[in-house]
Amino acid sequence: MYHREHGPPHFHARYGGQKVTVRISDGYIEGKLAPRAQALVLEWWNMHRDELAANWKLATDLKELKAISPLE
Repeated sequence: MYHREHGPPHFHARYGGQKVTVRISDGYIEGKLAPRAQALVLEWWNMHRDELAANWKLATDLKELKAISPLE
């Protein structure tokens, strides 16, 4: 997630040379990842939707984002 982003609220994920954008509201993925990597990104998204939404608000307010735990 970056400051001064465009809507809708989303975050970026990378795996190898692949990149995707994931919409925070519903997990819709734009782009392509390997199936296992995509499943892990969606699992993480599902666990942290509220934190992602809060960070989106911080980003649009040009404030420091809070760290979100990785998958264990």
